[in-house]
Amino acid sequence: MSHHNTAFYQLLKPVSRHEFEGLAKQHHSGQKLRSATRWDQFIGMSMSQLSGRQSLRDIQSNLEAQQQKLYHLGAKPIARSTLSRLNDQQPAELYENLFYKLLNRCKNQPSNHKFRFKNPLYSLDASAIDLSLNLFPWAAHRHDTANVKLSVGLNHGTMIPEFVAISDGQENDMVEGRKFDFPKGSIVAFDKGYVDYEWFKSLTDKGVFFVSRVRAKSVYRVLERNPVNKSHGVTSDQVIQLSSAHALKRGAPKLRRVGFRDQETGKFFEFLTNNFSLSAKTIAAIYKDRWQVELFFKAIKQNLKIKAFVGRSRNAILTQIWIAMITYLLVAFARHSAKEGWTVQRMLRVLQLNLFERKSLKEIFDPGPPRHKRKEPQMRLSI
Repeated sequence: MSHHNTAFYQLLKPVSRHEFEGLAKQHHSGQKLRSATRWDQFIGMSMSQLSGRQSLRDIQSNLEAQQQKLYHLGAKPIARSTLSRLNDQQPAELYENLFYKLLNRCKNQPSNHKFRFKNPLYSLDASAIDLSLNLFPWAAHRHDTANVKLSVGLNHGTMIPEFVAISDGQENDMVEGRKFDFPKGSIVAFDKGYVDYEWFKSLTDKGVFFVSRVRAKSVYRVLERNPVNKSHGVTSDQVIQLSSAHALKRGAPKLRRVGFRDQETGKFFEFLTNNFSLSAKTIAAIYKDRWQVELFFKAIKQNLKIKAFVGRSRNAILTQIWIAMITYLLVAFARHSAKEGWTVQRMLRVLQLNLFERKSLKEIFDPGPPRHKRKEPQMRLSI
């Protein structure tokens, strides 16, 4: 039987220790660390993400229980008071930078979404991460709520969040969304919360296509009507010019309006896009596939620790969220070891029970059919 290091060790292989230490020196605050390092912090916090640890005491106890298996990771157990201090005081920017360095490696993975067109497809959305107003007063959103906002640009071909930003809960979704530099030729799907006519012009000028919804009471002029196939649910396909004073002042380009009625639910939708080459049915299907980003948020909230926090400062919250995103990236990076059809969400659930098992990731994620031992009859009768 071949020897394997722990699944945790194999999962962390894409993280270059040399690169990590360089970032740790760059993002350091205060005196030299003595009792623990940033690497010890990273190992402890990423272990808590993968194994579902709920508190600092829980993290410390589990690290101590696995002390012998931490040796090959170059880490040691960390006291809960030390971990708390590092989370509060040492800059979370270390993990933000590490996330994007890892992302550059993940971009080399094969990308293949379900549509025939070759353009990269993204979904853009933001989700609030709720916090207790009593424990996190700095994150107050309204008089009775507190949260931070996670904005994501999800690549549908790899199911990897290629664009990520964390902001205050009261900040408008557009603020971070406009900063994402989507590649030329890509298609971005987003809801009505991102409708901004000046941004529409900017995306069009850069050669980036988008698919969104028409806002209620939008003022526009129909320039051209295209034939439609109503058997596919398409009710209209028009070239329009947004003609309100607000839209004209911001240079809104000519756009395409697609009316679509879902044959299953009977609901009517109006889509807005700057892509004039794809069929109207495909435009509707692209917006429907935007649901993938909602599934992404559901997966990380259910399987990673971004709802129960082990610190109260803003820096501690950002540290925990960025390490959660790194963890998701590492699991997505290991998807080549998984059985075909396995999602990152399913892999995270399996890892919880096998994190310190000495098995290859291939054995864990693609165990193959169960082996049945040949049963010998309890009694042989000779005739």
